Amino acid sequence: MNIPEIVAILVNSGISPNEAKIEVKMMIEHYCNYTALDVIRGVKLDYEKLKIVKEKAQYRARTKLPIQYIIGFADFMGSKYLVSEAVLIPRVDTEHLVLRVLDAIRSNGYKTVLDIGTGSGCIPCAIAQSSDCEITSIDVSKWALEIAEENAKRLDVDKKIRFLKSDLFKELSGEKFDVIVSNPPYIPKNTEVQKEVTFEPKLALFTEDDDGLEFYKKIIPQAKAYLNSNGFIAFEIGYNQGNSVYELLEQAGFKNIMIEKDMAGLDRVVYGQV
Repeated sequence: MNIPEIVAILVNSGISPNEAKIEVKMMIEHYCNYTALDVIRGVKLDYEKLKIVKEKAQYRARTKLPIQYIIGFADFMGSKYLVSEAVLIPRVDTEHLVLRVLDAIRSNGYKTVLDIGTGSGCIPCAIAQSSDCEITSIDVSKWALEIAEENAKRLDVDKKIRFLKSDLFKELSGEKFDVIVSNPPYIPKNTEVQKEVTFEPKLALFTEDDDGLEFYKKIIPQAKAYLNSNGFIAFEIGYNQGNSVYELLEQAGFKNIMIEKDMAGLDRVVYGQV
């Protein structure tokens, strides 16, 4: 048994060769505690631990359960986050959203942030790691909040973040923030998705409407009441929702509205100011 054989298990199940290599690397690092430094040193992999990696690869190939749920961790902006099927797996697309918010914080001296729909807590934790902001993170799921709180503790940013169970703005009466950021559900109901995505919480993925704009329509009209003067709002969006979210922000009276593309050239972030 060797690493190419384990990679082949995933490739034969339909996973691309490049992705299969990445996933096997993740499993070896996790289950064998084997690093790039060990490779340089010529340290041999423990056979029994490699057997575990093979078994996990077979399980991944058979069930299509995402690798992040199998190992219990996901990488996001250089940090590892605890994940389970109670939360969305952090994605590179969301890193673009966080970077845009951090740019706004630095440029405007913002001090307070509201994160709507925190999930694993990757957005508030990443902002807390790179700024001095006080952050309020809300989610309707108590299971997601438990994971987010644990991630904040593991990353030593828990003192900067207040986690609150709230259905959008319901528990925030009278509060105001410099920044509102959200990666809301934006996949329209009945959309066909990859098998791996079906394991993620539907509450964090799908809307009840046919265009995926449900939560933008709920958040944007109320947002100005919770933003300070010159406040900033930013959303992650689906690839075909840029113009629609732009128009919603414009109708609500926001200015300096911009749509930004991701590394693939697709619309991914929309933001504006009060």
